[in-house]
Amino acid sequence: MTTQDPFQKIVQREHGLRRTLRASQLSMIAIGGAIGTGLFLGSGFAISFAGPSVLLSYAIGALISLLLMGCLAEMTVAHPTSGSFGAYAEHYVSPWMGFLVRYSYWACIVLAVGTEVTAIALYMKYWLPAMPGWVWILAFSSVLVLVNARSVNLFGSVEYVFSVVKVCAIIGFIVLGVYVVFFNPQLVAGTHDGQVTGPASFAHYTADGGFFPKGLWGTWVAVIVAIFSYLSIEMIAVAAGEAEDPQRAVTQAFRLTVGRLVLFYIVTLALMLAIVPWTAAGKDQSPFVKVMEAVHVPGAAGVINFVVLIAALSAMNSQLYITTRMVFSLARAGHAPRRLGELSARGVPVAALLLSCAGIAIATVLSVLYPDASFTIMMAISMFGALFTWAMIFVTHLFFRRHWKRSGRALPSFRMRGFPVLTLLGAALTIGAALTTLFTPEFRMTMIFGVPFLALLSLVYFVFYRGAAQVGNVGEAATE
Repeated sequence: MTTQDPFQKIVQREHGLRRTLRASQLSMIAIGGAIGTGLFLGSGFAISFAGPSVLLSYAIGALISLLLMGCLAEMTVAHPTSGSFGAYAEHYVSPWMGFLVRYSYWACIVLAVGTEVTAIALYMKYWLPAMPGWVWILAFSSVLVLVNARSVNLFGSVEYVFSVVKVCAIIGFIVLGVYVVFFNPQLVAGTHDGQVTGPASFAHYTADGGFFPKGLWGTWVAVIVAIFSYLSIEMIAVAAGEAEDPQRAVTQAFRLTVGRLVLFYIVTLALMLAIVPWTAAGKDQSPFVKVMEAVHVPGAAGVINFVVLIAALSAMNSQLYITTRMVFSLARAGHAPRRLGELSARGVPVAALLLSCAGIAIATVLSVLYPDASFTIMMAISMFGALFTWAMIFVTHLFFRRHWKRSGRALPSFRMRGFPVLTLLGAALTIGAALTTLFTPEFRMTMIFGVPFLALLSLVYFVFYRGAAQVGNVGEAATE
């Protein structure tokens, strides 16, 4: 530890993780987390809220994500550690905020894992509608837990393959969409699900109520779903703690990921809405599958359903990784049982991984009790942790810059432009989205769950952890 950088005490206590992730894997990990159920299934919910103006909703979500990643990239280049934004909040704001951010984010992603496995059950109904959803939840979850428990290198390799499949499929979808919309619009004309549909056309944007059929309010509400869709893009910062060359890998991965996500989300949605009227994009299955059914290409709907299944597995795989590292960071900070901060012989916090499977258990129960509403419930509850964490990343960046300015140190090689205006803009938009959930029936559970949860966390912190000695080292590696 040096007097020049007191943050090193946090880095030192989180030692032991293997730095084996490459920049290409890091970028794909972020894409794996952010291109999942939010795009392939959640976009259907967003379209139902906003209609064609969902394009603006996702553009606003992309702007917030871009601002967030700029702030986070700067702090990560300065301090690459698995504690990431939780550790930054602890160091630059207060230990209490670090505690709240880590636990809120952990709970959010644990529940997001639940949305992925719930979506997996929905996708499997395409082939086997009579099979109970909980069977698929348990089967696929078991495989991904084993992948994460093996080693971070195996996790990175599996996630890379998953993400390549998704990226190739989305590019294929874009190519097919361009062909249908610009060169063969009559391909989708006819009857679909009992509804007469005309040829593919951008006229769909203004039909059925115009571009804003649900008004500006509907467009803004859909931003909540857009943020949920982009959720997990921030996991690059967490994975930086296990990157070979963190500074270079993080900078490269941030730039590549944000550009790809904006392209994939906006372009695919624009083509989708031109091929199928927005009123046909339902919530019971992926709107991507509906588009492929409308195109009448033999077997195409089954192929795209397989792709969205891979997308959900990929996002779930990434989210299991991220929740595990958050629990590990909490344990090493002395804010969770010491056992959760121990590593296996392969450098994996297995106990933290097993705890992070709680979302799978919750999703299994909800899929049995509320098979038709389980996805919406899981998404609404998990949104609080996402919005709180994103808002705190912006706030932490303000404290980070103020600290570095006072200390007279040169800013990191990668820095957020437009500070402090753009940092404040990102914070305002995120907080605005959070407050919107209070007035939206579909997301009312967000605050009903989130505010008491935050109060409970604060109570636990001040009763049990305030002033507690931080853990500097919990041992090298506890072999399993």
